[in-house]
Amino acid sequence: MIGSIKTALAAVVTCAAFSVTAAEAQNYNLAPSYGSFNLSAGFSNDPRSATGRAGGDIHVDPLAGCPGGGWFANAPDFRLHYQAGSFPLTFYVRANGDTMLLVNAPNGNWYCNDDTDGLDPAIRFPSPASGQYDVWIGTFNRSRVQNTTVYVTETR
Repeated sequence: MIGSIKTALAAVVTCAAFSVTAAEAQNYNLAPSYGSFNLSAGFSNDPRSATGRAGGDIHVDPLAGCPGGGWFANAPDFRLHYQAGSFPLTFYVRANGDTMLLVNAPNGNWYCNDDTDGLDPAIRFPSPASGQYDVWIGTFNRSRVQNTTVYVTETR
């Protein structure tokens, strides 16, 4: 009984810290810095991509998927309005530096990833929801990484 209470409490604390930390630093109400996509399940020209700059002046404390924390901008870098179907949805980054990926999903949950493919992050939603996905590309250290490309795909 005590063990299950401790486990439940740890899960609540972890989720609360994860949501509050990201929500305080990143503002998904701001316009995205590098563009938006409007896509429906089964979209053609998969993957879609956009180029911007990774990093920012706001340090996000360690989060699930990003244990060292990272540096992100306040406004989202990219935004996706997505009409879901039966396909998974994946965001991934290609850059000449150590980048991180932070996504606020339509349900308000935050997802973070660092180093899925070498120094490049990826976040996969096996059963994505319809709605707005806000995407931030951060860096492990406070540097900025030019020519960072974020990809959106249903096939990866």
